[in-house]
Amino acid sequence: MNNRRPTALVADDEPLLRKALVRMLAAAWPELNVVAQVRNGREAVEQFEALKPDVCFLDVHMPGLSGMEAARVIGRRAHLVFVTAYDQYAVQAFEQGALDYLIKPVEVERLEATIVRLRERLLAAKPLPDTTALLSLLAEHLRKDAVPAPLRWVHVSIGSTLRLVPVERIDFLRSDEKYTLVAWRGEDGKPGEGLIRTPLKDLLGQLDASHFAQVHRAVVVNLRAISHVTRSLNETAHIHLKGRVEILPVSRSYLHLFRQM
Repeated sequence: MNNRRPTALVADDEPLLRKALVRMLAAAWPELNVVAQVRNGREAVEQFEALKPDVCFLDVHMPGLSGMEAARVIGRRAHLVFVTAYDQYAVQAFEQGALDYLIKPVEVERLEATIVRLRERLLAAKPLPDTTALLSLLAEHLRKDAVPAPLRWVHVSIGSTLRLVPVERIDFLRSDEKYTLVAWRGEDGKPGEGLIRTPLKDLLGQLDASHFAQVHRAVVVNLRAISHVTRSLNETAHIHLKGRVEILPVSRSYLHLFRQM
């Protein structure tokens, strides 16, 4: 490799996470020049063909052309790092060194380890390995995991701050017209809340059904957050939560969840 600055492309359909990764790269690898930030696999391929970056950070799940499909097109022409919210994709093939991966939310220590490997590969200036077989293996994992694993994090924007809330800390979710209110408990045990754009119905299918239950058209509750339930008139009920003042409604359609009352 010559003395020019290494270049990179970052592809992620979630703009806040994409910008967060770029900021982390700027801090941990100052000489890296991020020449393109894109929202999907199609744009990733277009910008790669135009700019020929040395490294491509590709979100696995993007609309249209996925990160995996974009990687197949790019092939051996760049060092590939997959970014994924699902750690089941961290298969042994990644660890063998031909490809690398980062789990969302990206941790500084893990990113720094990836940067060390990338720097070594760039300095070595060896021909890039043939990743065709590895990409086929990963594509097979994707097909087997067509049903996504339960959601692990919810990204809540509070002003200019992005908060990554572990799903297990969520007390309840409530539909609020175009948004969903997320009510959680922080590491200090204090309640917090914020709005996300994802509709409640879209979140419901991603939650672990053994811990979360819909109790009203507009409310999903973490069963572990319930203190007690009181029965009300007209075959309805109310849920009282541990350490919170909010009282959640249980509509008649969901009262069967509490038949033992």
